Amino acid sequence: MNDIIIKAEKLVKTYNTSKVKTHALRGVTLEIPRGTFSCITGPSGHGKSTLMHLIGGLDKPTEGRTFIEGTDIGGLSNSKLAELRAQKIGFVFQFFNLLQNLTAQENVETAMMFSKTPEKTQKEKAKELLSLVCLPDKLNAKPSELSGGQQQRVAIARALANDPEILLMDEPTGNLDSESEAEVLDAILKLHKEGKTVVIVTHNSEIAKMAEMVFEIKDGKLDGQWKN
Repeated sequence: MNDIIIKAEKLVKTYNTSKVKTHALRGVTLEIPRGTFSCITGPSGHGKSTLMHLIGGLDKPTEGRTFIEGTDIGGLSNSKLAELRAQKIGFVFQFFNLLQNLTAQENVETAMMFSKTPEKTQKEKAKELLSLVCLPDKLNAKPSELSGGQQQRVAIARALANDPEILLMDEPTGNLDSESEAEVLDAILKLHKEGKTVVIVTHNSEIAKMAEMVFEIKDGKLDGQWKN
């Protein structure tokens, strides 16, 4: 068994409004080995995305702890947590979040602007990453000139800009047609084969069948887990 790169320990997330208390997660514990391809599945609104946000350090749990490579990220300062996310984790979301006035290459470069990477290196690396996701001919295309699948592949290239070991993806094909979905899944599987730890949040059972490990979330709890 590979060593554990992500560990969630009794994660609870409760949202309080003026009149209602919403229990998004109710004590989820799981472990994800390094270099694996895992899926977090379950019905919409049952806590999948909340779990991804907590294990990625985008939000803080009400109770419980998250460990990345053995580090309890709940004990980090905001600056140290931001540094860890920038170095260790690449995020990809359902909605591509590309800057519409920038080219594909420039969108990828934006992820390197705060890492003190020289401008020339940023440009070279952005070209390499766009080639990796099979878009070497779209460097100068703006998002409006790209298909949905192409835009998502630009978003994946951007997530890889700082060479993170972990890729967290929230419904990365949820907004795509079947042809574009196939393009994106090919890119994801290629990255996994190269050693990246990939975690996909999805309600798509066909994607879950491709994963090595599957965690099912229902009513904010871990309802089951299995290996394919």
